[in-house]
Amino acid sequence: MPYSRIDMEAVRKDFADLEKRFTEADSGEKQFAVHQDYYKITDHIMTESQLAEIRHDIDVTDEFYKGEQDFFDAVTPDIQNLKVHYQRMLYHSKFRPYLEEKTKIDWNGETLNLSLMNPYLHSPDRAVRVEAWKKFSAFFSAHKEELDDFYDRLVKCRTKQAEQLGYRNYLDLGYCRMMRNCYTRSDIAEFRRQVKKDFVPFAEQLHERRRQRLGLSSLHFEDEGVYFKNGNPAPIGTPEEILEAGRKMYRELSPETGKFMDFMCDNHMFDVIGRKTKRAGGYMTYLPDYKAPFIFANFNGTSGDADVITHECGHAFQGWIVADDPIREHADITMETAETHSMSMEFFTEPWMNLFFGARAKDYVDMHFEDSCCFIPYGTMVDEFQDIIYDDPALDPKTRNEVWRDLERQYKPHLDYSGNDYYEQGGFWQKQHHIYCFPLYYIDYCIAQTNALQYKVWMDSDYKGAWESYLRLCRLSASDFFTGLVKEVGLVNPFEDGCLKSVVGQLTDRMNL
Repeated sequence: MPYSRIDMEAVRKDFADLEKRFTEADSGEKQFAVHQDYYKITDHIMTESQLAEIRHDIDVTDEFYKGEQDFFDAVTPDIQNLKVHYQRMLYHSKFRPYLEEKTKIDWNGETLNLSLMNPYLHSPDRAVRVEAWKKFSAFFSAHKEELDDFYDRLVKCRTKQAEQLGYRNYLDLGYCRMMRNCYTRSDIAEFRRQVKKDFVPFAEQLHERRRQRLGLSSLHFEDEGVYFKNGNPAPIGTPEEILEAGRKMYRELSPETGKFMDFMCDNHMFDVIGRKTKRAGGYMTYLPDYKAPFIFANFNGTSGDADVITHECGHAFQGWIVADDPIREHADITMETAETHSMSMEFFTEPWMNLFFGARAKDYVDMHFEDSCCFIPYGTMVDEFQDIIYDDPALDPKTRNEVWRDLERQYKPHLDYSGNDYYEQGGFWQKQHHIYCFPLYYIDYCIAQTNALQYKVWMDSDYKGAWESYLRLCRLSASDFFTGLVKEVGLVNPFEDGCLKSVVGQLTDRMNL
């Protein structure tokens, strides 16, 4: 895939020409023809920017792609302004009824970085993981003032942006930026109330079951994320063998997923090998000119390697299956819907975990289930922390930490930080990348996890029916708002009173807790 930097002067001329032709068009059909040219222009910009970002992430020491990433960081606000100006014309078009009707098409088609520390943080040898956590937390403790300053400036900058745009604070602006178009801050507050009332007690039962399984008298924070005395199950085989196992799994799951995975593997749309010069983390992105999803990850020998083949492929599959949708706005999926695609795929692929974990497949399935459930209180806590911070952006670092520690006692009452002053004083949040870079995002994972658990209960009794619902959800893309989508495919709206109570009841019965 050849890369060349976009010419911003040419982009500005292209948008000026778009707006001129859009204004002069005397019918909705002609305006839609102009709009298709808008797709071509923005698709190409996105493709080049994503190629630059991917290749920079693959090797952060590559000076050329560092320069290209710096270029896109600088010009992206200008590109966004051009897009917004054009989209306003689209919104106010006198032919808007015709254009809206076009969007309703039902398309059926050994210097370790922090990532590479993960195996040691979850070692079956408690002494090893205690030592690993000491070094891990020492890194953050040594940089806590720098991180506090960084986050403080981010909060104040985002607050100023909101105020200049006429919002009371960043929460109002942030909800708009997250495209939350069918639920409000009060709906999320209600969801958090349900989590505390109905889900935290269930999660604490799972932690107690884990304590017993580990044979410990009590759980300490170093024991978080460790599920078995002999260690968490790890995938067997090389990265290449794991990808090949993924190909076999998706071929057997459905005709659609089989064609998808063949496309991904045959076109080398994965970069998953961990390297010291590579950015931490993982993601799926999309290259519109090629109708190609791309998955970036850092395999590290833990169960997370298999999660890439399920979670990130859930995102990628949804993008691939609707690649021929002529309405690009259908790709503007809000995050709670996107994460429903990925988190649900984690459960749909459970019958094939023997391909990745061999004799420990059941251990992985049990661990994944417990981890998925126990994530909801943590993720919801991250959201409430941000809600409090952006509601009162003047809070100092010490108070912010106190807020976090108080929330931990509400959402994760089993946590014991004794012996670690940094965490005991509320510093754990500083390791959460999303809090800095993706404000207000984390609750989308929790909403999606609620949907995924609904699918889990459904597939245990009717796998085919659950899969057909999921496939329909993927194909619906963003043709409706989130609340309309979940209703359309037979899921209960997570904001609906009693949703979490019902889910917990079904899961409790299933597990005989």
